[in-house]
Amino acid sequence: MTTNDEYALQVLQETGHVTMAQVSEALAAKRKDGQTALDWMVEQGLLNEEDVLATLAEQFGMPFASVDGDEVDLELAKLLDPETARKYKAVPLQDDGDSVMVAICDPANYDAQDAIRYRLNGKNADFVVITTGDIKRLLDKLYPLTFDPNATDTGENLVAQRKEMEVDGSEEGDAPVIRLVSLILMDACKMKASDIHLEPMEKHFRVRYRIDGALREMDEPPKRLQSAILSRVKLMANMDLSERRIPQDGRIQIKVGERELDLRVSTVPTNFGESIVMRILDKQNLSLGLPQLGFLSDDQAKFERLIGLPDGVILVTGPTGSGKTTTLYACLGQINRPDKKLITVEDPVEYQMSGINQVQVNRAVGLDFSAALRSILRQAPNIVMIGEIRDHETAEIAMEAALTGHLVFSTLHTNDAPSAVTRLTDIGIKPFLVASALRAAMAQRLVRAICEKCREEHIPTDRERKMLGNMARNIDNMKMFKGAGCPVCNKTGYKGRKGLFEIFTVDETVQRMIFDKVPTTQLRARVREMGMRTLREDGMLKVASGMTTLEEVLRATMGDED
Repeated sequence: MTTNDEYALQVLQETGHVTMAQVSEALAAKRKDGQTALDWMVEQGLLNEEDVLATLAEQFGMPFASVDGDEVDLELAKLLDPETARKYKAVPLQDDGDSVMVAICDPANYDAQDAIRYRLNGKNADFVVITTGDIKRLLDKLYPLTFDPNATDTGENLVAQRKEMEVDGSEEGDAPVIRLVSLILMDACKMKASDIHLEPMEKHFRVRYRIDGALREMDEPPKRLQSAILSRVKLMANMDLSERRIPQDGRIQIKVGERELDLRVSTVPTNFGESIVMRILDKQNLSLGLPQLGFLSDDQAKFERLIGLPDGVILVTGPTGSGKTTTLYACLGQINRPDKKLITVEDPVEYQMSGINQVQVNRAVGLDFSAALRSILRQAPNIVMIGEIRDHETAEIAMEAALTGHLVFSTLHTNDAPSAVTRLTDIGIKPFLVASALRAAMAQRLVRAICEKCREEHIPTDRERKMLGNMARNIDNMKMFKGAGCPVCNKTGYKGRKGLFEIFTVDETVQRMIFDKVPTTQLRARVREMGMRTLREDGMLKVASGMTTLEEVLRATMGDED
């Protein structure tokens, strides 16, 4: 049974089925994973499931019945798709034209009842309560598990399968749509996309994947399947199917082959339907080390020294989508040891990391970044990671934590590394706090890496030389490459992404400059003298090493000075 424990026990106690002592014993008993106190009482023989359900059905004004599977019309099963039926343990029994009688085993689950009503396309739903054994027999008979939506596809022509199901969709109910959505997910995983965009347009339904930072349009499903596809995704993400007027957020967990993936799902109402974006979070990225991120050897050695410090604040800066979170996770993975206590405060928690205490921000109950940070500092951590510094209070607590012996990692939205100082003082942090606590700030961007299978030499164009400005003189003796395009890289010439980095470290001279509130331009000049490479200079070294193309570096560093 999967009904509300507290309410059910209260009703059963009031109706004399159980005593207060038995209720106390059930609540105190050690329960199995996912087992409720009610299930424990049934298992121990203190209650009979039929008596429980009959009593609860009466309380909710529903009939209780025993159903013979042979009496159920197989055609009625098509009123609910298999996913909905199995998720909510519901089976249609009768249809008189205006209303459908639906068998359920949990009369207290209002969410399930609302979802079932929505799936009945305008028909009323009358519910009857049956036992879990009866519902299981009916589900096995009417909705056999013949398709695993999480299984990998071993065929080569996913597009052909997708078109077949689009044709079948109008005749065979929702099952083809379920397979179509699953193939869209698997196709995206196979192409190593980071996002899936489902976008309703006026006359068509657009599907796009973000691959290596660039959006690519895929084959479009028919416009008539738009509503069914969006509903399927919302159902998988545990969203409210009946709500289409406000944005919603959800999460889908799937396994494709040996890869475990989390999908963060976001919906936004638009003129022609709900736009859905699914961000694919691949747990394999947690195993990335600093070399895999794209660090050159000297920058890697410098950054490893910084993250090994016992205290201070280390910031990673850059725009949204520049890989800041991935870099922070790589840092945590490198310094995560049994003798260190690590706590993170994130919004949301993107990856579950073993050995690290991760706190999810929940503003609805007052648990924002600053409140969470104040609390976790009482947990005596060695290392703290804050998802983002957004306000004065969070920044001030982070600085004070660093001054009291904690190593603090966080992100900040600035265009370059030295601007982190200006950003912190702009949100109200005293310059002496910044000078004392800040150890380093690292700006980063992501560029696409050249495909190794189709790499060929490239001569810079006049346009590229012009965009380089004063740095153009440095490329005359430089050997450059680009990707010609092949099946491995989907004809793009690029495969994967690497980072460009600009590491700004704070020494005694820089501390005095911060304390004296010198302009960012002077700070930048000082750290350039100390050997800091700009994002563009780092990119040019990676062009020379054959890691990426000049075009990509210019695109990612348009605001960089010569």
